[in-house]
Amino acid sequence: MQTWESFIRRYQSFLRIERGLSANTIENYSFDLRRLCRFLSESRSEASPIDIGAETLQQFIYSVSRELNARSQSRIISGLRSFFLWLVFEDLRADNPLELIEAPKIGRKLPDTLSVAEIDSIISAIDLSTPEGERNRAMLETLYGCGLRVSELVSLRISDLFFDEGFIRITGKGNKQRFVPIGPYTQKRIEAYRSTDRNRLTILKGHEDTLFLNRRGKQLTRAMIFTIIRILAERAGIHKTIGPHTLRHSFATHLLENGADLRSIQMMLGHESITTTEIYVHLDRSHLTKIVNTFHPRKP
Repeated sequence: MQTWESFIRRYQSFLRIERGLSANTIENYSFDLRRLCRFLSESRSEASPIDIGAETLQQFIYSVSRELNARSQSRIISGLRSFFLWLVFEDLRADNPLELIEAPKIGRKLPDTLSVAEIDSIISAIDLSTPEGERNRAMLETLYGCGLRVSELVSLRISDLFFDEGFIRITGKGNKQRFVPIGPYTQKRIEAYRSTDRNRLTILKGHEDTLFLNRRGKQLTRAMIFTIIRILAERAGIHKTIGPHTLRHSFATHLLENGADLRSIQMMLGHESITTTEIYVHLDRSHLTKIVNTFHPRKP
């Protein structure tokens, strides 16, 4: 008899091979499924993925709702719905038991942003006398100058840099590639890092093409980027909870505020849907007023 774990492993293969999801995203999906498995074990339920019903799933969701906020509950329901939809597609089930279970209503969460002055103060807090100074400055300028995800930054390769053409090649979610413009100033910071900090490293085999390296000559981790930004924000006296994604949000917001169109921002960010990019419109409603006052035929 197939176990929950065997179904989870098959589902993980589907997410990795068919949907091209990252290991981190796949682990998030798997975590919630294994949480369901623990609930079934504690409840002494022998329900399998093939025959588990909506009532049992509703009991599970209720049990975890006491310790999770609405957003987390919604994420779990969405993840479970995706798993059972896969079972339907594989002809392993005739129905999706999550179809009639509604996720809690959640408001659209607006991303945190930084002002240009705050970004400048964070970058100014970098100690350029340290072996990692030029690297850290180049990384932050790349995050903000190109609007990258942290996973895209750490996987950026030297062979992805097309400075003569003014672009870098980014491999984003689902291994989809896009070309993002890179300005002369950001190029200058990357070249400064390559000729100083990176040039002094002993690079481990297999990491020769990786752009941003740690002291041991290996690719940096996502966690390390978060730590670097948190420390710099503290030094700069910025009391916000920020991370690499804050610089990405700031990139999009500042472009929008200065007149860029949403479609262009969508392409640079690598959003599949324009509705994802539209969240930035909500950050500064004064921008909308300026658009109407500038372009409407009845402008002042």
